[in-house]
Amino acid sequence: MIPRASHHISRRYISKNALKVLYRLKDAGHLAYLVGGGVRDLLLGREPKDFDVATDAHPGEIKKLFKNCRLIGRRFRLAHVYFHDEIIEVATFRSLASDVHEQEETPEPAAASETSAPPHSDRKRPRPPRLLKTEEGMILRDNVFGTPEEDALRRDFTVNALFYNIADFSVIDYVAGMDDLKAGLIRTIGEPVQRFIEDPVRMVRAVRFAAMLGFDLEERTMQALIEQRERVALASPARLYEEVLKLFLLGEAEKVYHLLRKTGLFGVLFPSLGEWFETESEGYPNVWIGKALEWIDGCVQAGRQIQPHVLLAFMFGRFVESKTSDLVAVGMHPHAAIDLVLSEFFREQSARVLIPKKTALLVRDMLRDQTRFAKTSGRAPLVFSSRPGFADAYAYFRFVREITGDNQDLSAWWAEFLRHRHDAASGESIGRQPEALHHRQRRKRRRKRRRPPAAQTDPVL
Repeated sequence: MIPRASHHISRRYISKNALKVLYRLKDAGHLAYLVGGGVRDLLLGREPKDFDVATDAHPGEIKKLFKNCRLIGRRFRLAHVYFHDEIIEVATFRSLASDVHEQEETPEPAAASETSAPPHSDRKRPRPPRLLKTEEGMILRDNVFGTPEEDALRRDFTVNALFYNIADFSVIDYVAGMDDLKAGLIRTIGEPVQRFIEDPVRMVRAVRFAAMLGFDLEERTMQALIEQRERVALASPARLYEEVLKLFLLGEAEKVYHLLRKTGLFGVLFPSLGEWFETESEGYPNVWIGKALEWIDGCVQAGRQIQPHVLLAFMFGRFVESKTSDLVAVGMHPHAAIDLVLSEFFREQSARVLIPKKTALLVRDMLRDQTRFAKTSGRAPLVFSSRPGFADAYAYFRFVREITGDNQDLSAWWAEFLRHRHDAASGESIGRQPEALHHRQRRKRRRKRRRPPAAQTDPVL
């Protein structure tokens, strides 16, 4: 236990909502700890992105304490406490138990009366197991509750297993996480191979933490990751999609990419893309995706929000263009070629990283729109630049011109066109404009108002 005087975590830097949750649990007689990345970041002097809480209160007890609480999750039962602008995640301490005796069947409640009892009212229903593993040891469900020490030992890495106790403001370290924090190491808790078998996504998380914090992977952890990397394919594709977004949108995407390539995880997550990289000569695609992720990092670090489809278009763009050009060379229309390449790519990719259909369609539109930049006559530029997805398509267009050096005249034309359009929109006096800006505004014709027909009156008899 590290007393308050020996660390610099202050409640001033903890979310007010997290403090409300911690104090209400404490006042109700429960243990209440701030846990995970929030404690790690506070100790490193970083601003936490979220605050998680661990307690000895069971999910049902948490729900009784907070009206704004919702229980979620089947694999791990969690409580989400909702506030206006924040969600505080509350988990019950997990156990180290490797095997739990389950009551397989429980009788359904007795009927109110015999006459109203439905037929087969004595039928028993199976109760979902609290702990469920595959034969190899991968955890499918874990809702066995334990002590704080057991919970710490169940976590993934030592630097993520530090607890902040709201009762006395001390930091509790069961796994020597403070030592690894000072040494700048990402180390699994316990045997690395076993930990990665239990949850293969931990390998992806290890890469993310190493890149985000600027830490090194501890030697045994690195060796186990390389040996077990193929197991990442066993994880849920939907879960891996969320992890991929976290990987590449943290502002250190280029570091993440090189570490994924070094460990072999990139080829497991993106088989087609990884295979294509290996067949290219002179390493050009590697340079391309590195530059693309460098651009993404620059935007994130500047405070710009990058949407998932923009990230994926920058990552996959060169691959798609290469495959598309082969189909266009044999007579296929560019749009049809892009559609075919992307549909095959996303279908194969869905077995590893499941990209939502809406995001995939936005990637398709963004890459399709690249052909429209060649049309600079008439009203085409005005119509195109007014489309909702133009800004994203133009960012990719500029990036490609900067990397390849191709069509610099076209790039200069669009830059001038957009500058003049911006000046015109702001009402500034401008000189000669690109031809596309000179267009006549059609005057709307006034419709003649129809007079109502004269009222019919009966003839005087």
